[in-house]
Amino acid sequence: MAGNSLGTQFRFTTWGESHGPAIGVVIDGVPPRLPLSEAVVQHDLDRRRPGQSRFTTQRREPDAVRILSGVFEGLTTGAPVAMMIENQDARSRDYGDIAEKFRPGHADYTYWAKYGIRDYRGGGRSSARETAARVAAGAIARLILGTEGITVRGAMVQMGAHGIERARWDWSAVDDNPFFCPDPGTAEAWAVELEALRKAGSSIGAVIEVVASGAPAGLGEPVYDKLDGDLARAMMTINAVKGVEIGDGFAAAALSGEENADEMRAGADGRPRFLSNHAGGILGGISTGQDIVVRFAVKPTSSILTPRQTIDIHGRETDIQTRGRHDPCVGIRAVPVGEAMMACVLTDHLLRQRAAVIGN
Repeated sequence: MAGNSLGTQFRFTTWGESHGPAIGVVIDGVPPRLPLSEAVVQHDLDRRRPGQSRFTTQRREPDAVRILSGVFEGLTTGAPVAMMIENQDARSRDYGDIAEKFRPGHADYTYWAKYGIRDYRGGGRSSARETAARVAAGAIARLILGTEGITVRGAMVQMGAHGIERARWDWSAVDDNPFFCPDPGTAEAWAVELEALRKAGSSIGAVIEVVASGAPAGLGEPVYDKLDGDLARAMMTINAVKGVEIGDGFAAAALSGEENADEMRAGADGRPRFLSNHAGGILGGISTGQDIVVRFAVKPTSSILTPRQTIDIHGRETDIQTRGRHDPCVGIRAVPVGEAMMACVLTDHLLRQRAAVIGN
C-alpha cells in the first residue's frame, strides 16, 4: 500500500490499523534542539481522544503516546521522530457479523476491489483511528510554527443544516463544549439534535473551519505546490471529508469582482493592509500574511443502526445493520485533526521557504 506519507521538507508517515496492536507516525525534517516531550504531544491527542462525551464513540482509548526516537535529553536531535500509540480497547467481535458484507458509505468495497483483502475489524487502515497519528505529528508541527508566532485554531461551524451565528463567534468557547463550537448558543441546540440522532442510531455531517494566524507572506510553491492546493489535498485525506474550500470558497462564485476584491491600503509598517479576506489568506498559491482560512465538509458517519441494502463478497444481495461503537457526528473529532493537517502543511512550507529563499 503506497501513499502513507505527506509533505516534502516536513514529511510524516503514519502506520497501523484500527484493531491492530498499535498505530504510529514517523516524521522526517524535524529541526534539532526543539523542546519535545510526550506531555506536549499528549495535550493534542487528548482533544481528539474518543469517549469524552456521549456525542462521540464510546471506545475507551487512553491514546497514550510514546516517543521512540529522535529525542535526547528533552530536545529533538534532527533524526526522524517516531511515536507510537497502543490500541487498548478494540472489540473486534463487534464486526464478526459483517465480515463478508460491504458497509454502504465505507471503504469496505473499494479496499476489497483494490487489494482482494480487507481488514473488516473497524475498517483497518481506512478507520478514523489512523488520524490520532496525524494529530501527534501536528503537535510537533505546532511547536515549530510557534517559534515563528504562528497559531492554528479550529472550530465546528455547522452540524447538518444548522450553522453558527458568526456574530457570536468566541474562540474562548471552543474548548468549553463537546462540539468545539465557537457559538455557545448554537452548541446547546446541537446537543439536543445530536442526542436524538444518537438514540436513534443515526448520524449527521458537519463543516469544520481551521484558521492559521501569524503566517508570513510568501509561503507556497507555485505552480503545482501551491499552498492552497496542498492544504486542500491535506484536508481531503481526512476520513469522511467530501469537500474543501479556501476563504469564501464556493460562495465567491456569487460575488461580483468588486465584492470579491480584497482591497489594500498602506499599513503603518509599510506592508499592505487588506480591507477584507475573501481569498482566505492565499493569492496565486502564496500566503498574503492574512489569516489563512480553510473549511471542509464531513459526511455523516456511515455506521448506523438502520438496516441498509448491500452485497457481500460473493456478490449476493443482503441487508446490513452496523453495530458497535461509532460517532454520531464524526465531524466533532475532525476539528483537532484539521488543525493538525493545517499545522503540518504550514510547517512544511515554512521549512521549504527557509531552505529556498536567502534571507528568509
